[in-house]
Amino acid sequence: MDVATRRIGALADRLREMRSADADARGADFPQAIRGPADAALRTACDGAGMTRNRPIALLARAAVIPLAVLSVAACGGGGNATTATPPKTTTGASATVSLASTSLGKILVDSQGRSLYLFKADVGTKSACTAACATAWPPLLAHGKPAVGGGANAALVGTAKRSNGAEQVTYNGHPLYLFVDDQNPGDVNGQGSNAFGAPWFVLSAAGNQISNKPSSTSGY
Repeated sequence: MDVATRRIGALADRLREMRSADADARGADFPQAIRGPADAALRTACDGAGMTRNRPIALLARAAVIPLAVLSVAACGGGGNATTATPPKTTTGASATVSLASTSLGKILVDSQGRSLYLFKADVGTKSACTAACATAWPPLLAHGKPAVGGGANAALVGTAKRSNGAEQVTYNGHPLYLFVDDQNPGDVNGQGSNAFGAPWFVLSAAGNQISNKPSSTSGY
Protein backbone atom coordinates (compact mmCIF):
# COMPACT_ATOMS: atom_id res chain seq x y z
CA MET A 1 0.00 0.00 0.00
CA ASP A 2 1.55 3.35 -1.01
CA VAL A 3 1.72 6.50 1.12
CA ALA A 4 -1.20 8.22 -0.65
CA THR A 5 -3.50 5.27 -0.03
CA ARG A 6 -2.52 5.11 3.65
CA ARG A 7 -3.26 8.82 4.07
CA ILE A 8 -6.63 8.40 2.40
CA GLY A 9 -7.50 5.61 4.81
CA ALA A 10 -6.39 7.68 7.82
CA LEU A 11 -8.45 10.69 6.77
CA ALA A 12 -11.48 8.48 6.06
CA ASP A 13 -11.19 6.95 9.55
CA ARG A 14 -11.01 10.46 11.02
CA LEU A 15 -14.18 11.50 9.23
CA ARG A 16 -15.97 8.42 10.56
CA GLU A 17 -14.81 9.24 14.11
CA MET A 18 -16.03 12.84 13.76
CA ARG A 19 -19.45 11.74 12.55
CA SER A 20 -19.71 9.10 15.31
CA ALA A 21 -18.75 11.60 18.02
CA ASP A 22 -21.32 14.11 16.82
CA ALA A 23 -23.96 11.40 16.60
CA ASP A 24 -23.29 10.38 20.22
CA ALA A 25 -23.45 13.99 21.37
CA ARG A 26 -26.74 14.65 19.60
CA GLY A 27 -28.46 11.31 20.25
CA ALA A 28 -29.77 8.59 18.01
CA ASP A 29 -31.59 11.03 15.73
CA PHE A 30 -28.43 12.40 14.12
CA PRO A 31 -29.69 14.84 11.44
CA GLN A 32 -29.75 13.54 7.90
CA ALA A 33 -28.54 16.97 6.80
CA ILE A 34 -25.24 16.21 8.58
CA ARG A 35 -24.97 12.49 7.72
CA GLY A 36 -25.43 13.15 4.00
CA PRO A 37 -22.38 15.45 3.49
CA ALA A 38 -20.20 13.20 5.68
CA ASP A 39 -21.17 10.09 3.70
CA ALA A 40 -20.48 11.91 0.45
CA ALA A 41 -17.06 12.90 1.76
CA LEU A 42 -16.27 9.28 2.65
CA ARG A 43 -17.36 8.07 -0.76
CA THR A 44 -15.22 10.70 -2.43
CA ALA A 45 -12.25 9.65 -0.32
CA CYS A 46 -12.64 5.96 -1.10
CA ASP A 47 -13.35 6.43 -4.79
CA GLY A 48 -10.26 8.57 -5.12
CA ALA A 49 -7.87 5.86 -3.92
CA GLY A 50 -6.62 5.22 -7.44
CA MET A 51 -5.90 8.86 -8.25
CA THR A 52 -2.53 10.50 -8.24
CA ARG A 53 -0.73 11.11 -4.94
CA ASN A 54 -1.64 14.80 -4.50
CA ARG A 55 -5.15 15.05 -5.91
CA PRO A 56 -6.97 12.67 -3.50
CA ILE A 57 -5.35 14.35 -0.53
CA ALA A 58 -6.55 17.76 -1.70
CA LEU A 59 -10.05 16.40 -2.32
CA LEU A 60 -10.23 14.88 1.15
CA ALA A 61 -9.04 18.14 2.70
CA ARG A 62 -11.93 19.97 1.02
CA ALA A 63 -14.39 17.18 1.84
CA ALA A 64 -13.46 17.34 5.52
CA VAL A 65 -14.64 20.96 5.60
CA ILE A 66 -18.16 20.02 4.47
CA PRO A 67 -19.35 18.18 7.60
CA LEU A 68 -17.64 20.73 9.84
CA ALA A 69 -19.47 23.58 8.13
CA VAL A 70 -22.78 21.72 8.33
CA LEU A 71 -22.21 21.00 12.02
CA SER A 72 -21.48 24.68 12.67
CA VAL A 73 -24.78 25.72 11.07
CA ALA A 74 -26.70 23.04 12.97
CA ALA A 75 -25.07 24.07 16.26
CA CYS A 76 -26.30 27.60 15.68
CA GLY A 77 -29.85 26.35 15.28
CA GLY A 78 -29.88 26.42 11.49
CA GLY A 79 -30.90 30.08 11.56
CA GLY A 80 -34.32 29.29 13.08
CA ASN A 81 -33.59 31.25 16.24
CA ALA A 82 -31.65 34.07 14.64
CA THR A 83 -32.28 37.53 16.02
CA THR A 84 -34.33 39.66 13.64
CA ALA A 85 -34.18 43.42 13.35
CA THR A 86 -36.83 45.28 15.22
CA PRO A 87 -39.41 46.55 12.75
CA PRO A 88 -39.32 50.28 12.41
CA LYS A 89 -42.00 52.10 14.18
CA THR A 90 -44.72 54.01 12.32
CA THR A 91 -44.11 57.62 11.43
CA THR A 92 -47.68 58.82 11.99
CA GLY A 93 -48.26 60.93 15.07
CA ALA A 94 -50.53 60.02 17.93
CA SER A 95 -54.11 61.30 17.97
CA ALA A 96 -54.26 64.94 18.98
CA THR A 97 -55.50 65.50 22.51
CA VAL A 98 -57.49 68.53 23.53
CA SER A 99 -57.80 69.15 27.23
CA LEU A 100 -58.04 71.94 29.77
CA ALA A 101 -55.18 73.44 31.79
CA SER A 102 -54.69 76.33 34.22
CA THR A 103 -52.60 79.27 32.97
CA SER A 104 -52.12 82.94 33.77
CA LEU A 105 -55.28 83.52 31.72
CA GLY A 106 -57.29 80.96 33.67
CA LYS A 107 -58.33 77.53 32.38
CA ILE A 108 -57.80 77.26 28.62
CA LEU A 109 -57.62 74.59 25.94
CA VAL A 110 -54.22 72.95 25.46
CA ASP A 111 -52.79 70.10 23.38
CA SER A 112 -51.34 66.80 24.61
CA GLN A 113 -48.09 68.54 25.63
CA GLY A 114 -49.81 71.32 27.53
CA ARG A 115 -49.25 73.94 24.85
CA SER A 116 -51.87 76.65 24.51
CA LEU A 117 -54.37 76.45 21.65
CA TYR A 118 -55.67 79.45 19.77
CA LEU A 119 -58.48 80.43 17.42
CA PHE A 120 -57.96 82.81 14.49
CA LYS A 121 -60.58 85.47 13.99
CA ALA A 122 -59.99 85.49 10.22
CA ASP A 123 -61.30 81.92 9.88
CA VAL A 124 -64.79 81.49 8.48
CA GLY A 125 -66.51 78.63 10.24
CA THR A 126 -64.22 75.59 10.12
CA LYS A 127 -62.37 76.88 7.03
CA SER A 128 -58.85 77.96 7.92
CA ALA A 129 -57.55 81.29 6.62
CA CYS A 130 -54.02 80.56 7.88
CA THR A 131 -51.63 79.06 5.31
CA ALA A 132 -48.03 79.46 4.12
CA ALA A 133 -46.08 81.84 6.40
CA CYS A 134 -49.04 82.10 8.73
CA ALA A 135 -49.08 78.33 9.26
CA THR A 136 -45.37 78.44 10.05
CA ALA A 137 -45.84 80.97 12.83
CA TRP A 138 -49.16 79.48 13.93
CA PRO A 139 -48.96 75.71 13.25
CA PRO A 140 -52.40 74.11 12.90
CA LEU A 141 -53.20 71.32 15.35
CA LEU A 142 -53.44 68.34 13.01
CA ALA A 143 -55.42 65.15 13.56
CA HIS A 144 -53.87 61.71 12.93
CA GLY A 145 -57.01 59.67 13.35
CA LYS A 146 -59.86 60.55 15.69
CA PRO A 147 -58.87 63.33 18.12
CA ALA A 148 -58.81 62.33 21.78
CA VAL A 149 -60.33 64.49 24.49
CA GLY A 150 -58.68 65.08 27.83
CA GLY A 151 -59.97 66.24 31.17
CA GLY A 152 -62.14 69.34 31.20
CA ALA A 153 -62.76 69.49 27.46
CA ASN A 154 -66.12 68.72 25.88
CA ALA A 155 -65.91 65.77 23.46
CA ALA A 156 -69.08 66.94 21.72
CA LEU A 157 -67.29 70.11 20.63
CA VAL A 158 -64.25 68.37 19.11
CA GLY A 159 -64.12 67.74 15.37
CA THR A 160 -61.87 68.01 12.33
CA ALA A 161 -61.82 70.05 9.13
CA LYS A 162 -59.86 69.49 5.94
CA ARG A 163 -57.23 72.09 5.15
CA SER A 164 -56.34 73.29 1.64
CA ASN A 165 -53.42 70.80 1.53
CA GLY A 166 -55.67 67.89 2.47
CA ALA A 167 -54.52 67.58 6.09
CA GLU A 168 -57.13 67.25 8.83
CA GLN A 169 -57.11 70.05 11.39
CA VAL A 170 -58.66 69.70 14.84
CA THR A 171 -61.57 72.02 15.55
CA TYR A 172 -63.32 72.94 18.78
CA ASN A 173 -66.78 74.48 18.83
CA GLY A 174 -66.36 75.10 15.10
CA HIS A 175 -63.00 76.88 15.46
CA PRO A 176 -59.86 75.47 13.80
CA LEU A 177 -57.18 75.20 16.49
CA TYR A 178 -53.60 76.48 16.30
CA LEU A 179 -50.39 76.54 18.29
CA PHE A 180 -48.02 79.50 18.48
CA VAL A 181 -44.36 79.09 17.59
CA ASP A 182 -43.19 81.39 20.43
CA ASP A 183 -44.92 79.31 23.11
CA GLN A 184 -41.93 77.24 24.20
CA ASN A 185 -43.28 75.77 27.44
CA PRO A 186 -46.60 74.42 28.72
CA GLY A 187 -48.77 77.28 29.91
CA ASP A 188 -47.13 79.95 27.72
CA VAL A 189 -49.69 82.30 26.17
CA ASN A 190 -47.39 84.61 24.20
CA GLY A 191 -49.77 84.74 21.24
CA GLN A 192 -52.79 85.88 23.23
CA GLY A 193 -54.51 88.97 21.78
CA SER A 194 -51.87 89.52 19.11
CA ASN A 195 -52.96 90.83 15.72
CA ALA A 196 -51.10 88.94 13.02
CA PHE A 197 -51.81 87.95 9.41
CA GLY A 198 -54.85 90.18 9.30
CA ALA A 199 -56.76 89.28 12.45
CA PRO A 200 -56.45 88.69 16.23
CA TRP A 201 -55.63 85.39 17.95
CA PHE A 202 -57.17 84.21 21.20
CA VAL A 203 -57.01 81.22 23.51
CA LEU A 204 -60.25 79.32 24.15
CA SER A 205 -62.33 78.40 27.17
CA ALA A 206 -63.80 74.96 27.89
CA ALA A 207 -66.98 76.15 26.16
CA GLY A 208 -64.99 76.91 23.00
CA ASN A 209 -65.27 80.67 23.26
CA GLN A 210 -62.44 83.15 22.95
CA ILE A 211 -60.85 84.48 26.12
CA SER A 212 -60.11 88.15 25.62
CA ASN A 213 -57.93 88.77 28.67
CA LYS A 214 -54.46 89.95 27.70
CA PRO A 215 -51.17 88.98 29.34
CA SER A 216 -48.65 91.71 30.19
CA SER A 217 -46.90 91.45 26.78
CA THR A 218 -47.77 89.83 23.46
CA SER A 219 -46.16 89.12 20.12
CA GLY A 220 -47.52 87.45 17.02
CA TYR A 221 -45.43 88.41 13.94
